[in-house]
Amino acid sequence: MTAVRHNTVEIQGLPVFYREAGDPSKPTLVLLHGFPTSSAMFRNLLPELAADYHLIAPDHIGFGQSAMPAAQAFDYTFEKLTEITLELLDTLGIERFALYIQDYGAPIGLRIAARNPARVTALITQSGNAYLEGFTPFWEVLFAHADDRAAHEAQARELLTADATKWQYTHGVPAERLALISPDTWTLDQHYLDRPGNKEIQLDLFADYKVNLDGYPDFQKYFAEHRPPVLITWGEHDEIFGPDGARAFLRDLPEAELHLLDAGHFALETHGPEIAALIRDFLGRHLGG
Repeated sequence: MTAVRHNTVEIQGLPVFYREAGDPSKPTLVLLHGFPTSSAMFRNLLPELAADYHLIAPDHIGFGQSAMPAAQAFDYTFEKLTEITLELLDTLGIERFALYIQDYGAPIGLRIAARNPARVTALITQSGNAYLEGFTPFWEVLFAHADDRAAHEAQARELLTADATKWQYTHGVPAERLALISPDTWTLDQHYLDRPGNKEIQLDLFADYKVNLDGYPDFQKYFAEHRPPVLITWGEHDEIFGPDGARAFLRDLPEAELHLLDAGHFALETHGPEIAALIRDFLGRHLGG
């Protein structure tokens, strides 16, 4: 069952799209995407892992093929996206699962894990931040926007342009690996961002991101008390969530497996086979497969 299947299910009256691969009787890995992408970021990883694992990769509300209610009609917060994701897993009958968290996927996945530790079998973080050390100067505009939306909205909107979207994929990538990144990636992401009303959605989430920092002590307490198996595969040249954020996990999780890759923010695009191999080895030792 290595073919990827594309499904939609209704959650709280909204269509939620997800990609699925593998045999549901095998251990489940839930993959949570970041900004500004969708579950499409896992398009190559899913078939790589499907022989041994059951994989679920949803599009968050407001992203990809999932519903995109207007900003005025939906509570675009990370707390609400967490609620939708957990209800999706419950609807699909997935009781225990490992989590792959990237970028926006981290505050969603880590809320789930910290509140439901018995359900989470392992964590894989790829630029999925949980420590203050991970923040780079990139965040100065976003945190200023969170404090005063009107004063900083114009600057925040610059992060929703085609140039900014392409930069997220190409920065920090060695010249010899740039050709591995398909232009389809940033083109598709920008198509979704340019839908009428979507930029207002993204501005709401920009403003809410700072709230996630209030949850960091709970996430770190979860790490220290429950010691889940953790694999860290992080772009060493990521200018959005820097490598100090990857190293910080070792403070509460000294047995975590840290791999800093010669990559940027979207390491899967340039180091997909390497990350897939690390995941197979890691999950094979901790979950079987």
